[in-house]
Amino acid sequence: MNWVIAGLPLHPLLVHASVILIPLAALCTILTLVWPTARRRLGIVTPLLAFVALGATILTVEAGEALAEVITPTALSGAHVAIGGSVRFWIFGLFLVAAAQWVWFRYFGPGQKYAARIATPAIRTVLTVVLAVAVAVSAVGSVVSVVIVGDTGAQAVWAPVIGSTK
Repeated sequence: MNWVIAGLPLHPLLVHASVILIPLAALCTILTLVWPTARRRLGIVTPLLAFVALGATILTVEAGEALAEVITPTALSGAHVAIGGSVRFWIFGLFLVAAAQWVWFRYFGPGQKYAARIATPAIRTVLTVVLAVAVAVSAVGSVVSVVIVGDTGAQAVWAPVIGSTK
């Protein structure tokens, strides 16, 4: 695939979608967990948002890998490429957790269609805590990975221009 549009590489354009959508999906996933009103209002939007963020991230990484093949490699760009793909795994986890959370509260939450299928309150509590931990880990991991990868990308682009590195 040609990862250029109007002479511009797509990676720096697509990266903006990931940088906006991943923290937004993480925030919505956490809000859905802790705030019942947000859970009712957001509903299926949260896992759909995480899915769109996953798609944007996959495209961004692919465009970045194509860009890395045509630029002159530096230590900073090498570091960015080396860790850039890790965002895919975090956002994939966030999508899975957001979808599982939606299913859990939609069908197995108190008063829902299949709530009676959960044998005991202890099992319900354990499953809810496991889901909460998964939400926290995937949301924080996704945002942190985007920040770290974004920082290395910014350093790779701007450090040679302004003449400084961390």
